[in-house]
Amino acid sequence: MANKFRVFATCDIGPSLNILRERGYQLEVYPDPKAPPKSLILEKVRSGMDGLITTLRDQIDAEVFEAGKGSLKVVAQLAVGFDNINRDDANKHKVPFTHTADVLTEATAEFAFFMLGTLARKMWPAEHLTRDNQWGFWHPYLPFLGDEVTGKTIAIIGTGRIGLAMIKKCAGFDMNILCYDPAYQNLEYITAVQEVMDLRHARGMQKEKTSIKYVSFAESLKLADFVSVHVPLLREGESDTPTFHLFNERTLRMMKPTAFLVNTSRGPVVDESALARALKENGIAGAALDVYEKEPLPADSPLRDPAIADRCRLMPHFASAAKITRLSPDPNKGMAGRCVQGLIDVLEKNYGGDVKKMPYVVNKEAF
Repeated sequence: MANKFRVFATCDIGPSLNILRERGYQLEVYPDPKAPPKSLILEKVRSGMDGLITTLRDQIDAEVFEAGKGSLKVVAQLAVGFDNINRDDANKHKVPFTHTADVLTEATAEFAFFMLGTLARKMWPAEHLTRDNQWGFWHPYLPFLGDEVTGKTIAIIGTGRIGLAMIKKCAGFDMNILCYDPAYQNLEYITAVQEVMDLRHARGMQKEKTSIKYVSFAESLKLADFVSVHVPLLREGESDTPTFHLFNERTLRMMKPTAFLVNTSRGPVVDESALARALKENGIAGAALDVYEKEPLPADSPLRDPAIADRCRLMPHFASAAKITRLSPDPNKGMAGRCVQGLIDVLEKNYGGDVKKMPYVVNKEAF
């Protein structure tokens, strides 16, 4: 029997939508690549939509849940983060929302590592040197030198899924790893990584011994050559360990002047004005960002200052932008597939209709 559920998708998420069409869903998709106005989302929800497919661009709050009272059964988010969804409002209206955790873990971690390497080895200024026909001779240390990654020390700030995946990649480059997590220490994983490090050294696969350990936040910043950020965005009052502006004027000064910062977590974790000043005053050597306090990055952002362009790499929230990761219909591989499966689980009452057992539902506490 066909499922006559009505679903509005705020953007086209690719072939995975055909799974819903084949199941008889009445699907409406916003055709413009830009985000739909909130007024349109409200209009659609008021018309009796059973489900919404949303992205971080869509503000889903009390107004939306009130408009969908009596009909809206699920919000399926195409992202790991859900800063755009008001959890308290969702809970009050008893509407579960899902996200796409885990499937973008490896893609995000490898992108963070690539950004780190691009920054350290000065690939952006080096390519400009070549393209601008300024490469006139070879010299051992002119016009500039980059920094090696192999053998250096990296601080992993946040050891959730993506942080652990980043650790795995850094271990392969014979890096010493300092871990900090304000909420949870995965000591079993860290012990296993140390065992692998020791085996690689014993078998001659790496010349120098390397180590991995948990340390305090201050110690991680003081000792690291690279700092890679992988924490969720938690504001004051939301947690005992808030991460809003975790990197600020004070904490950036804790870093070595030769150190590099990479952020692929959430934009507001970094105070962008403080970061721009730190770069301009040579407080740190460089930064690479894929997320921002406001997206898209405003034209007047201090991060756009030409004076720091050679040391500040700016990417367009791009870390998960790989073909399989973004679009695969397989919920074990693709964000789109997992988004659709989360929606189906709620609407078709999988897991015996028990929301608390549905793996992709975030706000289980409301049920």
